[in-house]
Amino acid sequence: MKILVINGPNINMLGIREPEIYGKRTYRELADMIMKEAENLNIEVELFQSNHEGELVDKIQNAYGRASGIVINPAAYTHTSIALLDAVKAVGIPTVEVHISAPDDREDFRKISYIRSACAKTISGKGFEGYIEAIRWLFETYGGG
Repeated sequence: MKILVINGPNINMLGIREPEIYGKRTYRELADMIMKEAENLNIEVELFQSNHEGELVDKIQNAYGRASGIVINPAAYTHTSIALLDAVKAVGIPTVEVHISAPDDREDFRKISYIRSACAKTISGKGFEGYIEAIRWLFETYGGG
C-alpha cells in the first residue's frame, strides 16, 4: 500500500508559526513521525508540502494509479480551493482531510471546507497524531490491515 501525505501552505513553518495553536514541534518532526508509522505498518508513504495551489493539484493528479490513499492537510486552501476539491474528486483515491488544530473552533471562515465533501473522513484538532490516525484508518479500511 502507498499513501501520499500532502501538506499545504505554511505547514513547513510548524514550530515557528503560531505555536500556541500548532505547537512547537517542527515539520521535520511531523515527517519523521509519519515515516516511523509507515515503517511500523510496512507501507510506503510519500510526503509532499507546497505553498502553491497548482503544485498541490499536480501532486494529487499524479497520484492517480500510483497511490492507494491520500492524507491531505490543505491548510489555508481548505477554505478557498475548489481546485483541490476537483482534483480529489477526479482521481477517486480514498482521501482523509487532516487538520492539526480544530478549524471549527476558530474563526468563522475556517469552518468552511471545500475539500471535505470529496473526503472519506476528516480528522481535526488532534495535533500531529491526527496524521497517524488518518494513515491507520486508510490502512485498515483500504489496505487489508
